[in-house]
Amino acid sequence: MTVIIKNIKAPIRNTEKEALSVTDKLIASKGFSGRAISVCKKSVDARNRSNICYVCSVIAELDGDPSENELALLGATEKKESRQSFEHGEKPLSYRPLVVGFGPCGMFLALALAEEGYRPIVIERGGSVENRVSAVEQFYKTGVLDEDTNIQFGAGGAGAFSDGKLVTRINDQRCSYVLERLVEFGAPSEILINAKPHIGTDLLRRVISSIAERIEALGGDIMYNTTLVSLERCGEGFLVKTTQGEIDAGIVALAIGHSARDTYSLLEKKGFLITPKSFSVGLRVEHLADDINAAMYGRARDILPPAEYQLSKRKGERGAYTFCMCPGGEVVAAASERGGVVVNGMSQHARDGKNSNSAVAVTVLPSDYGATPSGAIAFQRSLEKMAFSLGGGDYSAPCSTLGDFLRGESGTKFTRVKPTYMNGRVKMADLSSILPSFVTEMLRIGFADFGKKIKGFDAPFALLTGVETRTSAPIRIERGEDMCAVGFEGIYPCGEGAGYAGGITSAAVDGIRCAEAIISKYKEF
Repeated sequence: MTVIIKNIKAPIRNTEKEALSVTDKLIASKGFSGRAISVCKKSVDARNRSNICYVCSVIAELDGDPSENELALLGATEKKESRQSFEHGEKPLSYRPLVVGFGPCGMFLALALAEEGYRPIVIERGGSVENRVSAVEQFYKTGVLDEDTNIQFGAGGAGAFSDGKLVTRINDQRCSYVLERLVEFGAPSEILINAKPHIGTDLLRRVISSIAERIEALGGDIMYNTTLVSLERCGEGFLVKTTQGEIDAGIVALAIGHSARDTYSLLEKKGFLITPKSFSVGLRVEHLADDINAAMYGRARDILPPAEYQLSKRKGERGAYTFCMCPGGEVVAAASERGGVVVNGMSQHARDGKNSNSAVAVTVLPSDYGATPSGAIAFQRSLEKMAFSLGGGDYSAPCSTLGDFLRGESGTKFTRVKPTYMNGRVKMADLSSILPSFVTEMLRIGFADFGKKIKGFDAPFALLTGVETRTSAPIRIERGEDMCAVGFEGIYPCGEGAGYAGGITSAAVDGIRCAEAIISKYKEF
């Protein structure tokens, strides 16, 4: 029997060899016959800086067929295959399926449909990966924003200009399948082993292009620079109006991403059941990567990968937490609407930049914005517009030292940490003048707590840049057990934009779940 044995501790040098040796000894000590084969997962345990180690999960072959109780003695579980299989339905499609959006959700949804013979059409309001890189470079040089092709919109979605982080909290066998397919299309194989896998924006873009080529080779079509304008039921299918003309679709999958505000408005007018939900807003904090590495790893920092952290502090019904941490990364200009400043984080695969950054965000409750979908968008947009104004009106971002922010001041010059946003295109400002008081208060509480957990996290020379508003979709497009929008058979809201995912892996998983629902109902086209 092939099993996975968890919680095997191994030193930070010769990790795999030592982990296999420890596992072999454990198997023998518990009276089993078998052997360790390979490390399938590992993570750094730095809780005790004097004894930093890796905690590993190891694949092993055990002789015989041990029971669950016997496996429990080893801390083992039987290894399950992550292959994805689909059962086809019998209902004919009048037209080809249409996927709206080519972020992680739309990408994996379209890939599954293409590989099962459904020849999907994909429309993506932004450009191809190559066009996105060019558009972002032009934005940085000229300050002229392309509202359709930018860090939010285009092939790969917002994740294409991020750390390419693949960590997810969902417990779904499809997660392993997603990682394996990413490796198949060019991601580094280490993502299958690392407990906190990441690809990096440089490698992720190549993966996206490879998946797009695969979809098209199987008879699918990807239409870039094509925005959804309207959709109407027409006979057994849908008439979809876009900026590039009309498309007849058998079904429509809405993998629109969390920044498609015009599409949210369209769906609300069409009578879709859309509910507001909690989301978060905040700032990006930057430290020197060396300082974070030293604080978390001490002398071991030179032989360990760049340090990552995940911090949280709760008070009452709100919390402050770090999100989308980018070791050795940069703060990026993630605006998708003219007259608004939005920040996000990005890093290359090597994570070798001078600064590390993360969002530090605070919970926003529906009651904070009137508990309506339009109120949620208005809340985000108002912060973005204030940040634009405070930054000088040219997409420079308002920026402050952490010390000034904690004191409610502004003007202290940057010293050890220099801003990375748009190559330093920032303006000193009082960031508390942008944020609601409950956000500012909770951020200050959070930083005080985080400084106790990581030495120097609350250093006064650390930098804050604002404003981060696109942490997740602020609404949910309600769907039934059949994955269709409530009251709209044949329309499938999915992924992060529909409120059912949060990050690359979970969005891809939801895209696969949506593909399963479509394939199980309809014949291939």
